[in-house]
Amino acid sequence: MKTALKIGALAASLLCAAASTASAAPVKNILLVHGAFVDGSGWRPVYDILVRDGYNVSVVQHPLTGLDEDVAATKRILDQQDGPCVLVGHSYGGAVITEAGVDPHVAALVYIAAHAPDEGETEAGNGKRYPAAGRDAIQKTPDGYTYIDPARYHADFAADLPGDEAAFEARSQGFTAAKVFSTPITNPAWKLKPSWYMVAKADRIISPDLERMYAARAHSQTVEIAGASHSVYRSHPKEVAALIEQAAQRAAERADASPQEKE
Repeated sequence: MKTALKIGALAASLLCAAASTASAAPVKNILLVHGAFVDGSGWRPVYDILVRDGYNVSVVQHPLTGLDEDVAATKRILDQQDGPCVLVGHSYGGAVITEAGVDPHVAALVYIAAHAPDEGETEAGNGKRYPAAGRDAIQKTPDGYTYIDPARYHADFAADLPGDEAAFEARSQGFTAAKVFSTPITNPAWKLKPSWYMVAKADRIISPDLERMYAARAHSQTVEIAGASHSVYRSHPKEVAALIEQAAQRAAERADASPQEKE
């Protein structure tokens, strides 16, 4: 009788373990948010890897006209997700996901060489605290839009991309409203959601030291990519996709954990 009870208890334990494993399946929805001076097409190499690996991936094409408008464009796509989602931002896209990430669909945040301001902070203000080597490559139009000087785009924005790719990006870049860089964050999602961060160690648009500050402050799981430019999401798609997939797995495990395990 005791043997039968032991076998029954073991079977129950295995069933519980199986149920726990099943419930901790990776978050399958990924939403990619581009930064300033580019558009969503730059995510294509990362997109292809994630889709191949079975993820449901969407890309936001926000207008770069203002933080509120860009957050609204992101939430529009979040509303279409059929379950929890990992929200990923590059560069200025980090500010966008910092505001949009409080949405209940968002299970985790991934910052790729991105801004992650605190409440009341702005990108411009943080950039003055940690000056970037190529900050003067950013020019401004008379009507208040910013762009990267095409002659400096390759060296300062995309040094680890082939010259012809950088040249095309320089001539097809998305002009970005200057006001997005001086709009304060109001409700930083990284205080509420788990986050991951990729530091581009040769970044000339956002100082790598600022990126490290953001990552440390948010208690992000962090990786650093040697020699990576600000265009790390394009030049190192395998590493970027791997970090996103790690977030998708860990976010599911965290959601499945007991309250004591999350502490």
